[in-house]
Amino acid sequence: MISDDPVWLLITEEANVSIAEESLLSEFYQSAILDHSDLASALSYNLANQFSGSAIPSAAIEKLILDVLKVDPSITVSARLDIMASFKRDPACDKHLIPLLYFKGFQAIQLHRVAHWYWCNNRTALALFLQNQVAEVFAVDIHPGARIGSGIMIDHATGLVVGETAIIGDNVSILHSVTLGGSGSGEGNRHPEVGSGVMIAAGAKIIGNVKIGDGVKVGAGSLVIESIPPHATVVGVPARIVGAPLEGSPSFEMNQYLDV
Repeated sequence: MISDDPVWLLITEEANVSIAEESLLSEFYQSAILDHSDLASALSYNLANQFSGSAIPSAAIEKLILDVLKVDPSITVSARLDIMASFKRDPACDKHLIPLLYFKGFQAIQLHRVAHWYWCNNRTALALFLQNQVAEVFAVDIHPGARIGSGIMIDHATGLVVGETAIIGDNVSILHSVTLGGSGSGEGNRHPEVGSGVMIAAGAKIIGNVKIGDGVKVGAGSLVIESIPPHATVVGVPARIVGAPLEGSPSFEMNQYLDV
């Protein structure tokens, strides 16, 4: 039975239109989307296919992913919200199927959700294996211990690093070469906590157990080493407050200007 999930129905409709537009890719769209009954099945298949040549066969990885999605449906809910985030915030994303098939930021974060589930369920070796594979394939290194909300858009993604104790809220947008890094070698929380609605521009580095308030905009190339209050715009090395975003949630508008 085909799922009545509206996002999944949009994806299948787009796949059929895409086949009509480019028949050469008909088998690709068929196996990646139309052969599946719901988003969880297609997601598992497409994510596993990124690991061709892995030490674990792709069919086994597909089952590892699908098993988690069945046990924890909230992961598929988050994936759906992530697809909508890309569609709404990225002008280069004019179809809902594009993140599922092509965006490595989207794919990396879904694999992180699976790895995080295994991490939290005492299968740390498997979680670290998945993390390593994601780092090798996508150049995105998210520790499986990191906690990440929903409605996340990771644009371009190359060079993203997120440490073990980092926390990312809902509806956050992150561009490439961003680091949420640790400070010190001790135990406990040593990575940033990022609130909801935050936009972190390209190349920004946020280091240590600092809190980034809701609705903050972090300018490109900034170095953040101190906590930032909600709804502030920061830029520089080290970062300083230079104003306030025009938007309540900068992540939605993706306005790269500093609003000063």
